[in-house]
Amino acid sequence: MEISEVSRNTKLLIDGAPHNVEDFDFVKPGKGRGIYHLKVRNLMTSALVDLTYHSGDKMEEARVSAHDMQYLYAENDDLVFMDTETYEQHTVPKERVGDKKYFLKENMVVTVLMWDERPIDISLPKAVELKVVNAGMGASKTQTVTAQLKDAVTETGYTVGVPAFVKEGDTIRVSTVTGAYVERVSTKE
Repeated sequence: MEISEVSRNTKLLIDGAPHNVEDFDFVKPGKGRGIYHLKVRNLMTSALVDLTYHSGDKMEEARVSAHDMQYLYAENDDLVFMDTETYEQHTVPKERVGDKKYFLKENMVVTVLMWDERPIDISLPKAVELKVVNAGMGASKTQTVTAQLKDAVTETGYTVGVPAFVKEGDTIRVSTVTGAYVERVSTKE
């Protein structure tokens, strides 16, 4: 593909590894060929790299496919997923998904990005519901005028700031984009 066809979220094969275009900028100098500045993320290592190309340069598009997979369990340093169509199991290293591992619950269906028959990344829903297993102490009403957050630990081990009314056993909705508390879904019985 021509460099002029590249846009945000295009998957490119650079130095034998798939990269995602995070940002791009085009500059047309007064003389000469146009310059493309790309910010790309290596989908294998998560490293962010700035690259420069000129008009007319050719790029190789990475053949990446998305599959719906069910999260089964964590095993040592890997997460195990099952393809919902073929029932084939795939492992993804925890380090590759980073903090996304805190939003995974058993039997949850997520989209897994595959390259060369290997899983390289996962896409989560915008928010997940998690049960609070430990709700810390918040400030008392006499100590503050503004709303204060206290730390709560969820069933997946994720620590999130929550309002003082959230108690152990409550189910809360957490944004997978920002990692922040959204709302309380239900209270313990």
